[in-house]
Amino acid sequence: MTEKSLDLPQECWELIFNSLDEQRHFESLSLVSRRFLSITNYLRFHLKITDPAIPFLPQLFNRFQNVKKIDLLEFQGDLNSILCMISRSGLDLESVNISKQKRFPLIGLRELGTRMKNLKELNCSKIRSLQDSDLVAISETCSFLEVLDISYPEADSNFLSDRSLDLESSSGFVTDFGILALSGNLKRLNKIDLSVNGIGIPSIDSCFKESFAYARGLCEIDMSNSFISDELLCLLAEACLPLKKLVLSHCYNFTLAGISFVLSKYQSLEYLNLEGANFLDDESMIGLSRFLCSLNSINLGFCSKLTNSTFFTILRDCPSLTEIKMETTNLGLDDFMTDLVVNPRVKSLHLARNGNLSDQFLRRVALLCPNLQMLDVSHCSGITEEGIGEILRSCELKHLEINACRQVYDLGIAFELPKLEVLRALGSGFNDDSLLTVANTCCRILHLDLENCLNVTTNGVREVVENCRTLREINLRWCDGVNIDIVAWMVFSRPSLRKIIPPCGFAPTESQRDFFLRHGCLVCKG
Repeated sequence: MTEKSLDLPQECWELIFNSLDEQRHFESLSLVSRRFLSITNYLRFHLKITDPAIPFLPQLFNRFQNVKKIDLLEFQGDLNSILCMISRSGLDLESVNISKQKRFPLIGLRELGTRMKNLKELNCSKIRSLQDSDLVAISETCSFLEVLDISYPEADSNFLSDRSLDLESSSGFVTDFGILALSGNLKRLNKIDLSVNGIGIPSIDSCFKESFAYARGLCEIDMSNSFISDELLCLLAEACLPLKKLVLSHCYNFTLAGISFVLSKYQSLEYLNLEGANFLDDESMIGLSRFLCSLNSINLGFCSKLTNSTFFTILRDCPSLTEIKMETTNLGLDDFMTDLVVNPRVKSLHLARNGNLSDQFLRRVALLCPNLQMLDVSHCSGITEEGIGEILRSCELKHLEINACRQVYDLGIAFELPKLEVLRALGSGFNDDSLLTVANTCCRILHLDLENCLNVTTNGVREVVENCRTLREINLRWCDGVNIDIVAWMVFSRPSLRKIIPPCGFAPTESQRDFFLRHGCLVCKG
């Protein structure tokens, strides 16, 4: 790089760096020069905190002063003290994730809400023993929240074992009172995830009717795994919210009539999840599709009556679609065909666990979705490398998952795949010849999952590590043909590696683990 090119204004470099797909590329850029290090530090907006990072937090906060989002999902220490430390860091946060914690961090959250006036998003999902009092605290201290996730609270075993509790009056779980406190105090709230919360069924309709009246700005609603009625869906339809996202994954008790009424009222909906709505069939989806012209993403997984007809219907009738999820349906069966129309907007297809899926279906996909970037056909036993090859010839895939596809022995191509970054082939028919193909064609591969590929050996892995210069993560668990002695060689031979899951039998000592970490690579237990 010439000195003249380094003289570009800061704003130009920021535009260039921000045009990269993901911030993981910042690491290599930061090594080019001090100026690039400074720019990448400034553009780092997301920080994930784990227990080993605690001693270095002051330095990290000082280095990445423009961080807007902090993720504490994997943190297992004293959450209150860490939140207090974050509150005093001088950062101007907009998003905090404290999900999967054993207790709600009341003290830390109060200080965080007091100091972080621009906090807009809070994720409290999967917190054990979430209570109404916690929701009241959120509503009082984080008054500018726009997005809140309190889904999937985990019950305390001691609480559940006490059969004498009066569930209508107990404060040991979330009820209508807590939801109303949120909707009444959080005036800017436009998205809330309430999946699997203990809202009393007898009063759920009245609860939501009041909530809809308060929260007129709600644009996203998630009620996954809940008991809902057609009456509730009618209330939602008549609320005239600026709704863009609706998630009813694995909900029960509603019918086609209820969902039809909602969709007819919200034809500007961009995201729809009806996973597990078993009453849906091809005929009903043809009727619903006329309301879905604005959809960007749809999830129809676990709707066992849906076949090829539904897939090609929504491909035709939803011109804005970028993502389709139809896992564990009856894709591959041709009940009746519709007109086939090219949809250049589709980028992502999740079609795993469809046993009837065939190479012929993939040929049609390759023709109709020319700009496809992500494909998951894991556990589709009927496909071979022929179908995969058709996709790779027609589309510039970045992400491919063929887990448990035993008849896929190769990628079915003999040309370079410069865009492919993620290849998950867990339990597939891959062997050393397959890895030689990967080594010769996938020059930008970042993540490679070969778990339980029994025909892969040390020689094949060596080819990949030597030739794939950007490789960051590789999973070799249950690859019995790979010698565990190759692990140290991999760390030293491929500096880009950041994580290795070795074959079973390799358990690094603490000193070995630290030694590998000093070389930038986490080596897990096989």
